[in-house]
Amino acid sequence: MPEELLQCQPETETPSAVAIPIIQVEHLHKTYDLGEVQVHALRGISLVVASGEFVAIMGASGSGKSTFMNLVGCLDRPTRGRYLLEGQDVSTLSKRDLARIRNRKIGFVFQGFNLLARTSALENVELPLVYAGLSHPERVERAREALRAVGLEGREEHHPSQLSGGQQQRVAIARALVNQPSLILADEPTGNLDSRTSVEIMDILQRLNKERNLTIFLVTHEADIARFAKRVVLFRDGKVRRDSPVQEPADAAQVLQTLPVLDNDAEEEES
Repeated sequence: MPEELLQCQPETETPSAVAIPIIQVEHLHKTYDLGEVQVHALRGISLVVASGEFVAIMGASGSGKSTFMNLVGCLDRPTRGRYLLEGQDVSTLSKRDLARIRNRKIGFVFQGFNLLARTSALENVELPLVYAGLSHPERVERAREALRAVGLEGREEHHPSQLSGGQQQRVAIARALVNQPSLILADEPTGNLDSRTSVEIMDILQRLNKERNLTIFLVTHEADIARFAKRVVLFRDGKVRRDSPVQEPADAAQVLQTLPVLDNDAEEEES
């Protein structure tokens, strides 16, 4: 073949161009020693989650789903097995290194909101950025942007006691977003909310997943909430019993149009 044609040949895609899963767990075990008794919370979990997925984790109390979420969130380490977060093996990292990863790569949303009562919404959202070492002007700018993303522009100076439950959860989501994480872990985020407000929170999570390609891991025991995800993983007795895609995920924005507006919703719009 002539040399000039060889020089014009297109480059082939190399294996390194293949996307790395955001979560890859291999034969994950977690055992708790309670005196003479051993509790096997996880029994060989293997799971792969691609970037941009919206996964609901379901299971009864004691199924292992909360233990699994603690490991995925780098809040604990497995007894054995491997956990790769964006290709990095975090299974055996020190507590300090795990804390650094949590701050940079993972955003947390909890059922109980976990907001500081005596600080404003803006200051609550700023908190992860303080630990990250950002300057005050940059913290304020990013916190305001995160609050705008969840529909709370104009309520930056409100304290938690001045906000409804749904608004407090929005602040918690903004706090999870502010460090621009790769992964959001939401542990029963609608557990303390009424039905309409729950769908409003799911609408926010769906938009973030769609518009930002943000990977979302949602723990819930409610099938009505899991239907908004794209994939459902069912835990039982420390094992994955079912892992299946949701054929037609419910659209939270459309569901909201069918639900009655509650009195407190109208008050929030006027305030």
